[in-house]
Amino acid sequence: MCGICGELRFDGRTPDRATLASMTDKLARRGPDASGQYISGPLGFGHRRLAVIDLSERSAQPMVDDDLGLALVFNGTIYNYPELREQLRARGYLFTSDGDTEVILKAYAEWGEDCPQHLQGVFAFAIWNTRTQQLFMARDRFGVKPCYYSLTRQGVRFASTSQALLAAGEVADRIAPVALHHHLTLHAVVPAPRTLLHGLRKVRPGHSMTFTVKGERSLRRYWQLETARPDTPMSEWEWIEAIHEALRRAVARRRAIADVPVGMLLSGGLDGRLLVSRICEWVVGYVVTFYVGFDVCRDEMVIHSDSSLLVLCLY
Repeated sequence: MCGICGELRFDGRTPDRATLASMTDKLARRGPDASGQYISGPLGFGHRRLAVIDLSERSAQPMVDDDLGLALVFNGTIYNYPELREQLRARGYLFTSDGDTEVILKAYAEWGEDCPQHLQGVFAFAIWNTRTQQLFMARDRFGVKPCYYSLTRQGVRFASTSQALLAAGEVADRIAPVALHHHLTLHAVVPAPRTLLHGLRKVRPGHSMTFTVKGERSLRRYWQLETARPDTPMSEWEWIEAIHEALRRAVARRRAIADVPVGMLLSGGLDGRLLVSRICEWVVGYVVTFYVGFDVCRDEMVIHSDSSLLVLCLY
């Protein structure tokens, strides 16, 4: 994971670098490999990087493309980025990196607000368009990657965590009664856009938001889950094979793509075993697995982690 944050001012002022640094510092645990800032007029971006795909500086963030007039901060992974890159190259776009970050920039340049529809993966990202003076934010279909924001008359701030926004200040931090009701009745889940704090909101899963420098904003849903029976009835064994093929495609051919070793976080259930079995068909050599254990006698919990390892989880 990475950490993203930023601010767009509606009052014509330039974002304060110290405030941006405070937000970025709160995201350090999400991105121990690198840190970056970008300020252009009323817009400021901050980023903490966990390098997984294209470990070089060419994929450092915030990523700026002066030719396109775009800047980007991104948290997540785009699983179909190799195919998208080739598709965009065929349309005349040039790439200077080998990762998925630059693919998002080019996808936005080509498809605009429709670009999230072309992305398969888990993501939260923000793009600043210097030509239209608009901030575009999008979150993945199921909301795996977080994106919080706070809105005032002076501007909008966003970040991967609520702690980063609280560090920036100017947030109404009183408890929101409706959100508290959801938290206590829905197994600690507060559906977007609400959060437990009155002054914080979450970008809805499967949605994008656009902000202008005048404070105008729009919300757009780019995806909705659709369910339908197959046109041709399938037997039990056909369903089993179809599920296996879907797992192979989703796990081994998509989520196991990385420039660091791939590991698996086990929960002790059937789902983890299925994922490991699919990964083993694709990865050469051993697959490292992890789990969390509790020592009841000493009442301690030990978690081992490695920031250079891509760990796959089932959400």
